[in-house]
Amino acid sequence: MFERSELEILKRRVEEPRKFIQILTGPRQVGKTTLLSQLTGKLEIPSLFESADAVAAANTLWLEQVWESARLKLKAKSAKSFLLIIDEIQKISKWSDMVKKLYDEDSFGNINLKVILSGSSRLLLERGLSESLTGRFEIIYMTHWRFDEMQDAFGWNASQYAWFGGYPGSAGLINDENRWKSYIRDSIIEPSISKDILMLTRIDKPALLKNLFELGCWYSGQILSYSKMVGQF
Repeated sequence: MFERSELEILKRRVEEPRKFIQILTGPRQVGKTTLLSQLTGKLEIPSLFESADAVAAANTLWLEQVWESARLKLKAKSAKSFLLIIDEIQKISKWSDMVKKLYDEDSFGNINLKVILSGSSRLLLERGLSESLTGRFEIIYMTHWRFDEMQDAFGWNASQYAWFGGYPGSAGLINDENRWKSYIRDSIIEPSISKDILMLTRIDKPALLKNLFELGCWYSGQILSYSKMVGQF
């Protein structure tokens, strides 16, 4: 399985003495969850992986329960350290306040629980980090795959990369371009608008926002008058 350079960076930081929470962020479908799975296979210390994807936004109790479960596993295994990984942490409202509370408790109690938090919404993550966790974290930002990575992993040439971009999940679909376009639209763009943007702020007319985004794609790089936009809608 192909390994991105961020894997070695994260592995090295986790193996260091406990000091900072590691934040892994980046766009959807660039391999964050896969990288975390690869990481746990390479580490000698025990770990617990949990995802907040299906958890109710107001359920900070879930976060506290997961954290306590990791503490108990650390004690039960009599290990020197333990790694807790929580994916899509930004789905929990006021998550940063709870993480600060729990992480500081571990620091004062000399509990060697190391923590990795990951999420696809960089703005939501950074809002929480700036509110409560100042000085307690490091960020690893995963970008879309570079050309050399797509070339090594899938044998792409420069023209293919320029047209299809750096989404590894769609690499097997490029021979059927209509299917590839549907995948990008339905599996990547639509969730980004429907979930990430709508979680950031109140949108009174989400359908209009989607139409505006599509129009912007069609007229990318062009000057578009307001009256023409209204006519298109």
